[in-house]
Amino acid sequence: MKKLTIALSTGLAATALLAGSASAQEFTFNYGQSQPEASSRGQAMVFFKEQLEDRSDGRIAVELFFDNVLGTEQEMYDQVTTGLLQGTRGGFFANANTEFNVFLLPFLTSGWDEMMCLVTSDVAQEIQEKAHENGVHVPATAISNGFRMYTNNVRPITEVADLEGLLIREPQSDFMIMVAEALGSNPTAMPFSETYQAFQQGVIDGQHNPPANIWNYNIYEVQEYLSVTRHMTGPDPLLVSLEWYETLPEDLQQTFDEVAAEASAYSDQLSRDAEDELLAQLEEVMTTNHLSEDGIATFRDAVQPVYQASIDAGHFDADLLQQVRDTVAACAGG
Repeated sequence: MKKLTIALSTGLAATALLAGSASAQEFTFNYGQSQPEASSRGQAMVFFKEQLEDRSDGRIAVELFFDNVLGTEQEMYDQVTTGLLQGTRGGFFANANTEFNVFLLPFLTSGWDEMMCLVTSDVAQEIQEKAHENGVHVPATAISNGFRMYTNNVRPITEVADLEGLLIREPQSDFMIMVAEALGSNPTAMPFSETYQAFQQGVIDGQHNPPANIWNYNIYEVQEYLSVTRHMTGPDPLLVSLEWYETLPEDLQQTFDEVAAEASAYSDQLSRDAEDELLAQLEEVMTTNHLSEDGIATFRDAVQPVYQASIDAGHFDADLLQQVRDTVAACAGG
């Protein structure tokens, strides 16, 4: 589809846009996200559209909206829960089930293999199913664009102490704020789409994201230092209106879920394949440092209290954390 260039941030504007996308098909799945179509998430959803329309024999029409044209990630999530939008992906998965936050734990896995195994495991399936309690169907969970790294305009981050006093943008998530405070930075919650201007204005010092987001949002244009920490990643579930999903007959529900799982796996493969290439491109335009083992150890030590604090705050319980740890261990051994 052609890229839409106007920004729609209100429910009224989104209603007008989605009304214009109505089709003669039996069902229409309107989907919105903050990333551009060229991103791994965007390309995976193009794959999803092609496959779902084909394998449903045209009974489901899929309309894709990129670049925040339907609003912020928070607004798009709200549109899904109110039925204005049928699906989205983004940072508000904890609204569907707070247990998704367990996947955000720093240094939970050793890398891509273990994380890809974890988000497709039985314990992940159980977390997905609990989202029904909040009116959201989650057919599959991917990884959120890769592993996070810090950028800032003050100094290289070589150990956790270097974060002290830095104003770091964080997602609008209590969990992420808790992690940031454990690491010693001064967190500032804001939508990622607003960070570029915030850097231009000197409102914040830095942020952390996978290389894909640093590149796709042109963060390298307004940040000097890139520090390769790979300290955490997170889940990227497809968040679908349960009310809409339940209007599908059983055969289409099965097709929808199968295509969603394939699209999530495709998204992860695209992100994984692109990570090293994007990091190499960023190293050409930013002052980049890779942390030593001792430097990473300071991060590991600093975030240890987050595990228990997450349980105390009610994000998930100790039993779930143990299930996740057991699953990671099984993934590592398999």
